Order: sequence, then C-alpha cells, then structure tokens
Amino acid sequence: MITSGDALKSLAREAALLPQEEMLEIGKKRQSLFIGIPRETEFQEHRVALVPEAVSLLINNGHRVLVESNAGRHANFSDRDYSEAGAEIAYSTQQVYEADIILKITPPSTKEIEMMKHKQTLFSALQLTVQPANTLRKLMEKKITAIAWDYIKDEEGIFPIIRSMGEIAGTTSILIAGELLSNVNEGKGLMLGGVAGITPTEVVVIGAGTVGQFATRSALALGASVKVFDSSVYRLRRLQRDLGQHIFTSVIQPKVLKKALMRADVAIGALRASYGRTPCVVSEEMVENMKDGSVIIDVSIDQGGCFETSKVTTHEKPTFIDHGVTHYCVPNVASRVSRTASYALSNIFAPLVLDIADGGGCEKLIRVNKGFRHGVYIYNGTLTSSYLGETFTLPYKDLDLLISAF
Repeated sequence: MITSGDALKSLAREAALLPQEEMLEIGKKRQSLFIGIPRETEFQEHRVALVPEAVSLLINNGHRVLVESNAGRHANFSDRDYSEAGAEIAYSTQQVYEADIILKITPPSTKEIEMMKHKQTLFSALQLTVQPANTLRKLMEKKITAIAWDYIKDEEGIFPIIRSMGEIAGTTSILIAGELLSNVNEGKGLMLGGVAGITPTEVVVIGAGTVGQFATRSALALGASVKVFDSSVYRLRRLQRDLGQHIFTSVIQPKVLKKALMRADVAIGALRASYGRTPCVVSEEMVENMKDGSVIIDVSIDQGGCFETSKVTTHEKPTFIDHGVTHYCVPNVASRVSRTASYALSNIFAPLVLDIADGGGCEKLIRVNKGFRHGVYIYNGTLTSSYLGETFTLPYKDLDLLISAF
C-alpha cells in the first residue's frame, strides 16, 4: 500500500529529474576609478606611488589616472613618461585632488587636506609617531576614508609594503656602510667583505626583522663576518632558517653586545617597535669603546634610533662623527634609492587598485577583505583606530561593527 508520504517522495524524485532553469552566476559590477597622484612635498621624500608602467596597466583596464607635474622627478620619471603611459598631467595640486582616490606616500599636510573633497578615499602612510590630532580631525570632518598602506596585510598576514621597504633598507644599509668605509668618503680604507688571506670585516646587526635579515644577507654575500642580536629567540631562529646557514646570534645582553661592538667595523641598527619609540640598546659608553673609523648605520632612527649617540641627519648631510665613529642616521633610507623603492610600492599599489575596481569599489573591498580592512583608520569620517583614539582623546568606533551596520 502506497502512503501519502511515499507519493510525495516519488513526486519529489520526478521533479528533480525534470529540466531545471539554468542558474547563472551574478558577477560583481566592475568600477572605473579616478586616481590622483600628487607630488610629494615632505622633506627628503623622493618616491612616487605609481610608476609609468603601473599607470599604463590601470589605463588599459579602463581607469583614469591624473598625475601632478614633476611627481616622479626625484625617482627619474618625467611627465612625458607618464603621459605616454596614458596619464593626464595636472599642473596644479588642486586639480589632482579632484580625483576620487588619492595615492600618496606620506601623510597629507594641512594644506593638502584643505584641497581634498568630501567622501574621498586616501591612501598614505599613517606614521603614528608624527600624526597630529588636528590632521585626524580635519580628515574626519570631510568624511574621508583613510587607509594606511603601511598597515594593510596580505593573504599571508604580513605587511607587504613594510616588508618591501625593509628589504630595500636592509640591503641599502650595507651598501652605504661599504661606501663610508672606503677612502673616497675619508673612511678607514676597508673593503666591506673579505678576500683570501685577509681578515673579513666584522658587521654587527641589531634586530632580526626584515631590515636585519636583508642587511645580514647582503653582508654575508660580500664575505663579511656577521653577528646578529635581537630580543626574540624566535626571530633569531627564523633568521637562521631563512638564511639557510648558521651564524652567530644572541639575545640582546649588554655585556655580549658591548664585546661584539668593540670588534665591529660596521654596526647596523635594525630594531623596530610596534608602537612608540625604538628601545635604545646601545649606550654612549658602548659607542665610545668602538674602533676609530668604524661605521654606525641607524636604520631605526625614524623611530628614535637604537644608539644613544644617534641624531637625525639628512640625505644632503648624512653623516657625523662622534667618539671617532661615523654615524649615518637618515630616516627613510628607501628614499635614497627612490626609483627602486617606487617600483616596489607600485607593484603593490597597482594590483590593489585593480582589486578595488573588480570588487565593486573601495567600500566593498573593505567589507570582504580582512587584510585590506586592517589598514583603514578612518571610515567615512569615523575614526576606527583605537590606538589613535586613545592617544589623541578622539571618539572612535570598531570598524567591523560599522560595516555590519550598513
């Protein structure tokens, strides 16, 4: 006897075998973006956010790019390079700030914020240690969505731009040290590295992060003897694993570090603090005991420096001598090789802009991409960084709660 339940199941099976209506995937609506590249005005900033090749890629994908005249001059890119890539050249800064998305290297000045329009999207470095509260308030008043490129994470959870700039700074620091040891720069006349029959130069690297890793790699490649110090055993172990060879490593202990510095020809300061000032781990007494003519490259100077004798210098006058030791303490070492650094930035910015367009806009990418969301510190005029809010006593809201409310 067939029950009503069996009949329903039979009908369901028959219905499943009938031709079904085709279900088509609904694609995301692709956006055409209007991007502005202003000329950097901050002292010693020579990089540019997009190189001509990246501009050409964006133009070919249907986007509009407006570049301020001479924006790439310090990186040796001419206005002609950009115009041939398809960019429009703007001869006034105000014109550039008519774009919907602004790509900058440094944080905007008060004058630049005044030129910005409401509901604009800004990409720039955050630079927590120098961010004035007034700047944040003005961005909030204009309902800006501000994204710190140095806090954006990739799919592996790392900060790709910080890592890229760290790789450049670490490698460049060793090249600078080599120059300062040579006779041309009134150094000791040493070749950084080693050749058969001659004791190799000794390099001490303080910090086993990205900068320290690439400084170590470059020094080893030249044949130098390298000692690496860090407060984290994990980072030291990771460094040796990434290098694929065993080198001298030590946690930062004053007596051990002092002894290593006494024999060093070059000392690289590569420590980085998560927030605030870099810990000063090398005292003036340690520097005083270093060999005459030795060289200190304090890459950590943009966060205060890890040598007590360090003080900020410029690209025009990069060194000074203290206790017979040559100090190089220029912030933003990557800007010294601005063309290479600009390519590195552009390799990250261009795909990011394409992702924004393919995802249907910046706000949609913020919703779906957790790594990208990590870089947002102002969302439609609302401060979303708890650190900035507490530091400057400004109201802030959790970004995840904000986007879930809309």
